[in-house]
Order: sequence, then C-alpha cells, then structure tokens
Amino acid sequence: MSSFSIQLGSVNDVKEFVEAASRLPCDVDVLKGRYVVDGKSIMGMFSINLAGPITVHVQGTEADTAALKERAARFLVEHRS
Repeated sequence: MSSFSIQLGSVNDVKEFVEAASRLPCDVDVLKGRYVVDGKSIMGMFSINLAGPITVHVQGTEADTAALKERAARFLVEHRS
C-alpha cells in the first residue's frame, strides 16, 4: 500500500480524480479526518470535506500508485506552489 496527498478544488477536479482512480485494478481509499471513502466513488468523494489536503491510499502495486500519481499529478500537494 502506498499513500500520497492531494488537493481537489472543484467539482471537475473530483470527477477527474475519480475517473483516474477508476482505471486502476485495485482499491483506492481516500481519508479525511476519521472518514475513509472509496476513491472510485463520486458519491463517496462528495461525502467528505474536501477543503484542504486529503490522503489517498492505493491498495495495489507500486506501478498502480505510479499510474494514479501520473494521471492526478496536478492535484498532488507536493507539486503545488
């Protein structure tokens, strides 16, 4: 399992992230505070507070994590200026 942080600022950002996560063959969990939701579920994503960074857990291989990070690169907290 690998983890990284992202920031989603709009409805379209959430849609784009969910579409990217849905392409993976493994589970993708999103954590915010004490809540954990399915990162492939648009309803799940909108059920959490998206203000501020959220943590993504990829329950797959390093290749799965790399693929999601590449598709969601603009949301990575590390890359924000």
